[in-house]
Amino acid sequence: MTMSGRLGAVLGLFVIAVGLIIWVLMGLLTPGTPEGVVNYVGSSAPGQPVNLTLQTVGTIGFGDHPTWVSYLARTPQGEWVHDTTWQLPADTLINVTIYQYDSGGPLRNQEFGQVTGTVGNYETVNGKTIRAFNSYSGAGVGHTFTVPALGINVPLIANSASTLCGFAPCHVSSAHQLIHFSFKTPARTGEYHWQCFIPCGLGYLYGNGGPMSTQGFMGGFLDVVSQ
Repeated sequence: MTMSGRLGAVLGLFVIAVGLIIWVLMGLLTPGTPEGVVNYVGSSAPGQPVNLTLQTVGTIGFGDHPTWVSYLARTPQGEWVHDTTWQLPADTLINVTIYQYDSGGPLRNQEFGQVTGTVGNYETVNGKTIRAFNSYSGAGVGHTFTVPALGINVPLIANSASTLCGFAPCHVSSAHQLIHFSFKTPARTGEYHWQCFIPCGLGYLYGNGGPMSTQGFMGGFLDVVSQ
């Protein structure tokens, strides 16, 4: 092989090696993507409230990470799906129902026990109005539904049952907390990141790894679009 041929081969191998390194690093640093986007636009007449129904479970029970905690969403067609990016119409009232099946404990930061950004700055838990929750009472808080850019934070009161639903989607007959609140999407379209702010990635440093840092489990996006 000529000198130029050797040089070309070396450069080619170098480019391949760099490409593999970048691919590996991107895989490590980029959160996993959810299975898809749940579209709620058109699920009600323009200008009318949209219903968003979710559940939080302690064990997803399937997929690449069956032991991970997760959110699920119910489509307008009534099917439970493992997707955490939800397309919502802009400038619209969103009525949220969350079936909270998971356990919990005291908050590390009591600020996340405050209900903010919802209509009236309150939630209802099993019919009881709550504006702030003392996480040292009862079974504590399991998760939060928090949209920082919109000032929304809702503590999801923990399920105190001794036996928890083991696999998702959980059935309404399993012990749970029934949570309701409403918020209004902004008039400005765009993607608004939402996240659970309670470290619940068991087995990871400070609980912040695994499902906490992987889109499709404890975080996602509100994809706000024009109707």
